[in-house]
Amino acid sequence: MEANEPVSRSARKHQAIMEAATAVFMEKGYAGTSMDDIAKLAAVSKQTVYKHFADKEKLFAEIVLATTDRVEDMIDLVADIPADADSLEENLLRLARQFLSTLTQPEVLQLRRLIIANADTFPDLGATWYEQGFERVLATLAETFQRLADRGLLRIDDPVLAAHHFSGLLLWIPVNRAMFHGSPQHNESELEHYADAGIRTFLAAYR
Repeated sequence: MEANEPVSRSARKHQAIMEAATAVFMEKGYAGTSMDDIAKLAAVSKQTVYKHFADKEKLFAEIVLATTDRVEDMIDLVADIPADADSLEENLLRLARQFLSTLTQPEVLQLRRLIIANADTFPDLGATWYEQGFERVLATLAETFQRLADRGLLRIDDPVLAAHHFSGLLLWIPVNRAMFHGSPQHNESELEHYADAGIRTFLAAYR
């Protein structure tokens, strides 16, 4: 047990640094954040921060890529649409509402803005975050639509494009408003309206 304690302390400090870095980067942006800021919020020395992360760039990359793990629940949700013709609209509407609720959370929008703001500086990081995160959701959604099309529930020639249409119908308004205003501009009833209208439009094209 004693031999494991230093490892546990190190792991706790690593997590504290990650959480502090995420908070500071979100608040101040990449350029405005210093390792001193992160050390102070994490309640560790700057030397400890550098012991875990060689520099600010590596720390930024790790906190960004760590968030791609959060899409697993969304992928499970997207993959689990029953092939039931009688409840197709209801099932897609339920998916749309959860899709919107998850992807328009303030912290998700703030992270998106942070990554976009630094895409020129770290293009590979931005591309990797997109590929490991949202693109995986789109790929799973495309597979789901293909499965529903194979069962005769949808009429789809290009399932990947259909997945983009589905997400675009839902996310275009709330995400763009948040990006340009700097914070979420929607309420729950508006999200429900976007979900209802989006599914009606999607099914008008693809059912």
